[in-house]
Amino acid sequence: MDFTHLHVHTEYSLLDGSAKIKSLVKRAKELGYDSLAITDHGVMYGVIDFYEAARAEGIKPIIGCEIYVSPGSRFDRENTRGEERYYHLVLLAENNQGYKNLSKIVSRGFTEGFYYKPRVDMEVLEQYHEGIIALSACLAGEVAVNLRKNNYEGAKEAALRHLKIFGENNYFLEMQDHGLAEQATVNAGVMRLSKELGIPMVVTNDSHYILAEDWEAHDILLCIQTNRKVHEEDRMRYTGGQYYLKSKEEMYELFPYAKEALANTQKIADRCNVEIVFGEQKVPEFDVPDGLTAEEYLEKLCMEGIRKRYNPVTKEKVLTIGIPLPCSKTIRWGVKKKGRFTGKIPDESFRRNNRLLPVNFAKYDNMETYIEDNIRIALLNLFEVGFTLKGYKVKKR
Repeated sequence: MDFTHLHVHTEYSLLDGSAKIKSLVKRAKELGYDSLAITDHGVMYGVIDFYEAARAEGIKPIIGCEIYVSPGSRFDRENTRGEERYYHLVLLAENNQGYKNLSKIVSRGFTEGFYYKPRVDMEVLEQYHEGIIALSACLAGEVAVNLRKNNYEGAKEAALRHLKIFGENNYFLEMQDHGLAEQATVNAGVMRLSKELGIPMVVTNDSHYILAEDWEAHDILLCIQTNRKVHEEDRMRYTGGQYYLKSKEEMYELFPYAKEALANTQKIADRCNVEIVFGEQKVPEFDVPDGLTAEEYLEKLCMEGIRKRYNPVTKEKVLTIGIPLPCSKTIRWGVKKKGRFTGKIPDESFRRNNRLLPVNFAKYDNMETYIEDNIRIALLNLFEVGFTLKGYKVKKR
């Protein structure tokens, strides 16, 4: 049987998912899965823990996120309620570029679109769609919401919009069955859309806890999230106790009419190959002018700064003054010896044979230039930059 869970929440879907990552991965292995996705609500906090735990159990980790999409602009702050605030959309990283883009999408949700939830919009998805496979999500997805309202044309419009952004074979219509009447309505509409538009389908189970018997503990977790009591009738709940990590056999029993959609989950899993390398220092690349190395460009910036601030420019100044950045304190050059800076002023022969390094940013020409550029930006935006022995800090004036 070909099937992989592509819609899975962990403990990092805060107060909504109760599946602890290590236990989740072990259960997936017990059930015979060779791959598993993580799609927490709006965040990627659990990705690294999940990646390492899955690899340790011999399971391919599929990196994803169930993001929140604003119906309009991510900058809108209208006083709307419920479904009108945002829709759900599941995104999976197909490759490393997709992983980078997914990280950017999630970050934009927090830095630019946060309103009740970290939201993005179509502009962000268009900008960072490369390397990403999208699923139309649960009952809170835009397609499903329209189908629940008997708005087939609205669902069709949403599906075509997503298809245009992510491209053919990168967007899938999602079906779920937790015993809810609304899901039967949505699934019928999804199958109609798939047939009419040629968009492939997938089947998921929207897993929020690991075992079937965990439903009660999860229900209490929802009460904590919503500040309600268990005995209250009119509250958020996941009815039916079906939101656990089901076996392949259970999924095929649920969807005997959608074997292709079940098999598509494995095809997607086979396509998703993200490799996260640990133990490497990832220094950002800074574009330097043509014909110059990072070291030469850094030295050029140093000399330009010296000429602006010192008149006349003497050999002593060149030897003793560091990068004269436009801030209240000046970094001074020091001689690095056996991993420590002596603070001694180097002579000209040392200057000629040994590259002098700023005390705070030794070893990285590119990093020095990168930081210098960011400090300029900070200052232009009325930020105060202060230097310490451990690095630099920026605080608003």
